[in-house]
Amino acid sequence: DIGPQEMVPSRKNVVLVDGVILNGPTIDAKAGEKFVEDACRLIMEEVVLKATDINEKVCEWRPPEELKRLLDLELRDTGEPHHRLLERCRDVIRYSVKTNHPRFFNQLYAGLDYYSLVARFMTEALNPSVYTYEVSPVFLLVEEAVLKKMIEFIGWKEGDGIFNPGGSVSNMYAMNLARYKYCPGIKEKGLSGLPRLILFTSAECHYSMKKSASFLGIGTENVRFVETDGRGKMIPEELEKRVQEAKKEGAAPFLVCATSGTTVLGAFDPLDEIADVCERHGLWLHVDDLLKRCYSANASYLFQQDKFYDVSYDTGDKSIQCSRRPDAFKFWMAWKALGTLGLEERVNRALALSRYLVEEIKKREGFKLLLEPEYANICFWYIPPSLRQMEEGPEFWAKLHLLTHRCLVGEKPYKGRERGYQPSVCDSRLEP
Repeated sequence: DIGPQEMVPSRKNVVLVDGVILNGPTIDAKAGEKFVEDACRLIMEEVVLKATDINEKVCEWRPPEELKRLLDLELRDTGEPHHRLLERCRDVIRYSVKTNHPRFFNQLYAGLDYYSLVARFMTEALNPSVYTYEVSPVFLLVEEAVLKKMIEFIGWKEGDGIFNPGGSVSNMYAMNLARYKYCPGIKEKGLSGLPRLILFTSAECHYSMKKSASFLGIGTENVRFVETDGRGKMIPEELEKRVQEAKKEGAAPFLVCATSGTTVLGAFDPLDEIADVCERHGLWLHVDDLLKRCYSANASYLFQQDKFYDVSYDTGDKSIQCSRRPDAFKFWMAWKALGTLGLEERVNRALALSRYLVEEIKKREGFKLLLEPEYANICFWYIPPSLRQMEEGPEFWAKLHLLTHRCLVGEKPYKGRERGYQPSVCDSRLEP
């Protein structure tokens, strides 16, 4: 059992440059193949097969300093042998949070999708980079097919787009596109000479709006948050007022970011009414559209125009990343496996589960529903026994917020710790 550092070139006529062997093997292929085989078996046994087993722990929780010792994170001068590397892999799996576990509850997760997982295995093994057709022919066509179908569902006859790493980057794209539309010269001339740009978004918007404004040099003070109604929807009349105020200040309104499904309440802004305000004032309304000319850098070493195929498939110049992972392939594979009706059933089940939870909350002592949900988001309070007989008022809410804060930072002793629960999680197991 040898490590990769012990490989010796087998060819007789060794070519050396500055002591570096040029025509020897860079890696032991047989040892590498054996490691992949054993590691895949480990993943199958310890991750996939145990993903739905409720008898397994969600997480083998350890404090940071203890976990550092258990994992042996030190990087050494020499490589480690095969069996040690498999031990490292096993430890990584053991002490990681099992996000596919049936009892793992956290935002942004929805359990294990076997088809997307296989797609991820394939893309990691092929290691493509989605920027030109010549290096990623299949994955560019897959992305095009997925986008075309999604555009049809929206109801548009045409459109364009790319897959992004997440919502934060998508919002940044939208903000940058709106600014480019308002002042195209910014691409060459930069921020100098621009008026004070103002954008508008819901008070319930995603936190990435301020982050994007900071990153793009617009400034967080130039993000105007528009008041929402009792359900968390942007009020169009308030938007009109804020736009008028910005104009009186001598600033330049250029963008409205509406939200369809806010992060907390799951509220949908009234898009038609907001669009009317935008049309009156010539404002860009946030849609995840894409303008190639906004980002194009025309890198000649990548995006030659005299290739032997239709160069419109070279999408890398649309992206600020250039190199992108083929994320659309995961969605495509799941869509292929389940079909449109299967995906629709998943959405319907999520909405039905949310309605079921609402009814259970209403029947359960100590739980208070905040409002009837519009979407799948359910907002509720857990009222500890010590506050249940107390009349709602400033003192009640102050005490509830205080208890919630203590719960989140883990100040209280915690029941069920022996079952693998994290002490930072707040629920009914909190000691009174």
